[in-house]
Amino acid sequence: MHGNGVTLVVIEKLDRLARDLMIQESIIADLQRNGFEIVSVTEPDLCSNDPTRKLMRQILGAFSEYEATMIALKLRGARQRAAAKNPNYREGRKPFGARPGEQETIVRIRELRTEGQTLSAIAATLTAEDRKPRAGERWHEKQVARILQREKT
Repeated sequence: MHGNGVTLVVIEKLDRLARDLMIQESIIADLQRNGFEIVSVTEPDLCSNDPTRKLMRQILGAFSEYEATMIALKLRGARQRAAAKNPNYREGRKPFGARPGEQETIVRIRELRTEGQTLSAIAATLTAEDRKPRAGERWHEKQVARILQREKT
């Protein structure tokens, strides 16, 4: 920020800066120490070092930290209930092949590999055939390798 002439940092709300009180206060102190002004749009006067405003900022920061912790606990409980209810429950992103149309792409990947094509050739073929990966516009070797590796296990 020093290099591009920034002097003012505007944030929507203090809990967007950090939802951990110690980190929030550390960031604010670091910005102020380096000569930057920080302004929260929602709480415009809380970033000063006036003792009363600092107290209010820290109270709000403590509530934000509490709220983040409570959300994490609720989500953990929901995941545990889902796992107890359904033995096939999996957390995280569903693997390639779980969405409509993806199984056909996996079959095509296997066909091309059986024909002896390299990973880069398979990626180029999938892209040329207009088969879309989950992210991006074209296939890469690493994506193909991961799918093939997962299919082995």
